[in-house]
Amino acid sequence: MTETEMAPTSNGTVRDRLVYLLVLSRPRFWLYLAGPVIVGVAAAATSLSDLYSLEAVALFAYFLVPANVFLYGVNDVFDRDVDEANPKKDDREARWQGDPVNLAVVVGSGVLGLGLFAFTPPIAWPWLVAHFVLAIEYSAPPFRFKTTPILDSVSNGLYILPGVAAYATIAGVNPPALAVVGAWLWTMGMHTFSAIPDIEPDRDAGIQTTATFLGERRTYWYCALTWAGAALSFATVDIRLGALLAAYPLVVLGIARSNVDVSNAYWWYPALNTVVGMLITLGALWSIVYG
Repeated sequence: MTETEMAPTSNGTVRDRLVYLLVLSRPRFWLYLAGPVIVGVAAAATSLSDLYSLEAVALFAYFLVPANVFLYGVNDVFDRDVDEANPKKDDREARWQGDPVNLAVVVGSGVLGLGLFAFTPPIAWPWLVAHFVLAIEYSAPPFRFKTTPILDSVSNGLYILPGVAAYATIAGVNPPALAVVGAWLWTMGMHTFSAIPDIEPDRDAGIQTTATFLGERRTYWYCALTWAGAALSFATVDIRLGALLAAYPLVVLGIARSNVDVSNAYWWYPALNTVVGMLITLGALWSIVYG
């Protein structure tokens, strides 16, 4: 596959534009938003019918694709100058194509999310509002959290907020506070680990992040500590959850002590996240059927 094929433009046919928007939405990471919805619904459900409710389907459908087009579209719009020097944009991702149609699709994907408020109860609304605010302000002025060390990490709680909203929608109450804390710490570790391959491009572009501030070796420890905190928080809810989340600090410490290129290890995590999320979901479904 050539570089042109891997990083498509949107200036050709309709197919070219769709391929470009697909790459922009980061399909490898779709489950980072939709996965928490699945887990949240499964954890809150008391019957199998809850899993297929209109609210659950609407939340999953939106956070699977449109939300990713919006989140990463906003990111790419405001990172277009920085991304000129980012090698990830040469193969696995696409650089922003300054095109009015693409911009309209990104904005439309965000506006589409407003429809979720018609399908969800008021208890879920603060979580949804927080998600959309963070999804915008992570990349966009005036806050642009991604350029401020620590805040860039903390603001990535936006990834678990769809799951919190899904739980609140199905259960009618908010999830346990320590489960939210644990999930938030997990996102902090995920975000900061994913920033390690960008340390040099970000430094060259004058961008400050938690990873550029700490440096590679200390960033590994930061990730290990946040993931250890996530495991401990989840263990207070259910010891089995804590045991599953313990895989994360162990894996990152193994990477830090090995000769594995972090740019390659970075792409292992979607698979790890999928397996862990699947096991949590299966445990919740077991409780519904046999509990």
